[in-house]
Amino acid sequence: MNSNQREKIVVKTSVLSIGANLMLVGFKAAVGFLSNSIAIISDAINNLSDALSSIITIVGTKLANKTPDRKHPYGYGRIEYITSLAVSAIVLYAGITALIESVKKIITPEAVDYNITTLIVLIAGIIVKFALGIYVKKKGRDVESDSLVASGADAFNDAILSISVLASAIVYMIFGISLEAYVGAIVSVFIIKAGIELIRKSVNNVLGTRVESSLSKAIKREALKEENVQGAFDLILTDYGPNKYLGSIHIEVPGTLSVADIDKISRNITKRVSKKYGVMLHTIGVYSINTEDEEIIAARKKVEEIVFAHKEVLQMHGFYLDMEDKTLSFDIIISFSAHNYGKIYQDIYDKIKQLFDGYKINITLDIDTSD
Repeated sequence: MNSNQREKIVVKTSVLSIGANLMLVGFKAAVGFLSNSIAIISDAINNLSDALSSIITIVGTKLANKTPDRKHPYGYGRIEYITSLAVSAIVLYAGITALIESVKKIITPEAVDYNITTLIVLIAGIIVKFALGIYVKKKGRDVESDSLVASGADAFNDAILSISVLASAIVYMIFGISLEAYVGAIVSVFIIKAGIELIRKSVNNVLGTRVESSLSKAIKREALKEENVQGAFDLILTDYGPNKYLGSIHIEVPGTLSVADIDKISRNITKRVSKKYGVMLHTIGVYSINTEDEEIIAARKKVEEIVFAHKEVLQMHGFYLDMEDKTLSFDIIISFSAHNYGKIYQDIYDKIKQLFDGYKINITLDIDTSD
């Protein structure tokens, strides 16, 4: 699916969501003010925040789909993360406002006036929200839109919260017990919680997060399909918006290959990964490995024993031993859970240095960027 198709689906789904939410806002606000129910008014405010969120989602999607230019050569995809942050702030504000009003009602209770019309509006709202949640969430997953998936999940939560408002109305009509201010406060707390979670997710997207394990492993498997590629490591993907990745990877190949051979391998990997996963690998680094010299192969095994004696070491790659120049080079990746990087590195270096006396030892400490 190209970006234009994705945009059309996101916009169409968001417009439908806006229409449904504004309709609910109108009915619930009218019923809430007529019945003097802060719980129903809070529910209406929640629906209004959903409509505003959908509007911002449309704006963000439109802007994110702008053509790259000289100033922004990687495009405008990250705008969606900024607009998601704006949506999160609106949801949080709506929740805080509703909570303040609910607390006021708890401190100074006011009589409410529920009737059959109130129940009909609430039941209709619950049905609409459940249906909207199913539809929006499905469309969000189809186009991999975090904003739509979040909107769909929020619609489900809204329906559940509306059920609590309906229950408080029924309790009042049957037993004369007013719970609506407390229910309004509960609804508000859920809205605030949703707002905080959305902000956390938006901030993580802006900061940059670890690429999904399934994607990183799939790309490495794709590289390994190429003949003569012995290993794939150091995959780094930079996120420039939903489904817009640029990255680099290192591959291990036999040292006997020519530059022309390596060029062909690199081009094939780049083409297949781009076509299959929509990821542009702008750089493919190469590690030369010796697959024929028995002495070098035995030396590598000895080094691996020393390196992997440390359980914090996740990976070793790029092994290169030059007996003429007396140099030994390789990379290691240490888990983020380790708190003694320096000590682990120094211990490995000292033991390797002792094993290969007189050699220049180059150990590169790589970052655990992907699975």
